[in-house]
Amino acid sequence: MRAVVYTRFGPAADVLDTREMEPVAPTAGEVTVDLAYSGVNPSDVKARAGSRPGVTEPPFPVIIPHSDGSGVVSAVGAGVPRSRIGQRVWIWNGQWNRPFGTAATQINLPAEQAVPLPDGISLQTGAVLGIPGLTASHTVFSGGEVSGQTVLIHGGAGTVGLLAVQLAKWGGARIIATASSRNFDRVLEAGADLVLDYNDPDLAAQILEGNEGQPINRIVDVEFGQNVVTNCEVIAENGRINAYGSAQNMAPTLPFYPLMFKSATLEMVLVYLLPPMIRGAAIKHLHDALTDGALHCPVQAVFSMRECASAHEAVEAGNRSGAVLLDTS
Repeated sequence: MRAVVYTRFGPAADVLDTREMEPVAPTAGEVTVDLAYSGVNPSDVKARAGSRPGVTEPPFPVIIPHSDGSGVVSAVGAGVPRSRIGQRVWIWNGQWNRPFGTAATQINLPAEQAVPLPDGISLQTGAVLGIPGLTASHTVFSGGEVSGQTVLIHGGAGTVGLLAVQLAKWGGARIIATASSRNFDRVLEAGADLVLDYNDPDLAAQILEGNEGQPINRIVDVEFGQNVVTNCEVIAENGRINAYGSAQNMAPTLPFYPLMFKSATLEMVLVYLLPPMIRGAAIKHLHDALTDGALHCPVQAVFSMRECASAHEAVEAGNRSGAVLLDTS
């Protein structure tokens, strides 16, 4: 099989290489997926660069990057029904705690990590459902359904944020989102009822005014450290803050008493570690929204495997209008 690999940390152009590798048959409980697309996420880029806290060298001698992908099941190991052969699937946790991810023509992994795609959903969309899709689904619906509630989505123009806006709208919520002014139209088109500039110094007051003076039931947050004071001001009693990022402030001061006296729930979301039942619920919400035609997963660019370094650089550059994929077919 053909794969993109790295053996050391460093800039994408310096450490990523394409090589031929011997294919391996699936073991008991595994499937082999002939990959069509591999999703490139910020976490993949950080892992290759060696920028994860406390990690000083690659955890495996040779690493095939990327956790998300899509393709067709071509072989099954013992204990897996042969009826799975030929299924179109999407993949989660392809390279989480494993050396070989989805930046390859094939991957072997536990059968439950290859999820059958709903009919009519493209393989490109499938490659976006792992980290971005599951993060959006879980952060919107963790804590229960959102119908009739107001959901605040910080960073509504990002890949996760844009999916979260669509999912919350599909779920029957009223949505207030934050974004940069240049992205207001995209976020409104995705379903937000109101979009506010996340750099506005009067953001908390604008959020409350936009919700008729009422506090917010649920908050989805990509920059917890930057937004923690605003969130404390606007969260409702017994409200919930689901935070999946804090890159700009990794060590924020937590205003404990303001949150405690609202009995607010704070969940730090790491999508790789979702327990099976909770992951299953997130998958069901994704599939139901896709089947209802309520979820569109935009793709900004598709690169070849030999252009993997350029794909990583596109993710590092930020300000994307959609997902970045590798064509691995």
